[in-house]
Amino acid sequence: MAYRNMEQYDEKTTCEIASHVEAILRLMGEDPGREGLVKTPERVAKALQFIVKGRGEDGDEILRSALFEEDYSQMVLVRDIELYSTCEHHMMPFIGKAHVAYIPNGRITGLSKIARVVETYSRRVPGEERLTVERKDCVQRTLRPLGVAVVIEATHTCMSVRGVQKANAITTTSAFSGIFLSDERTRNEFLNLIKR
Repeated sequence: MAYRNMEQYDEKTTCEIASHVEAILRLMGEDPGREGLVKTPERVAKALQFIVKGRGEDGDEILRSALFEEDYSQMVLVRDIELYSTCEHHMMPFIGKAHVAYIPNGRITGLSKIARVVETYSRRVPGEERLTVERKDCVQRTLRPLGVAVVIEATHTCMSVRGVQKANAITTTSAFSGIFLSDERTRNEFLNLIKR
């Protein structure tokens, strides 16, 4: 049986992006007609659409899809969630992990929904700083917890493969709300848990 790729892409968008990629290849001195590059414009067009697929997804709706009343008021932490995103400054990947915690206030969500929210906001073209705040705001807005904490640690290829070429540099961003801002003990508990 022949391999079939089941991913679906908008044909018009794919053609438009592919034509621009072909032009870019020419501007770089490449021959888009060369055997290895013939299908590259289409592949890049599809890859770019996949990379930013989170634009059409709603993080709040993802959390609401598994919302439960629960009398639990201790920290819920989902840590080391892999993330793959694209930096808005150079359109280059940044790769890392997110740690998301909240203190419920009568409502919880499915744990996988936290990871899905990370995925949704990552699959756009943000800066890491905005990405961190967007996740915090989404959980705060939807669950209305006592507080939310988000930390992202990522390696940016715009720093590792170009520019300063520092392959081991890791950028860490954080965003806190509610009790994570007002209670140092709660914030420190979160920070200690994600260090393990």
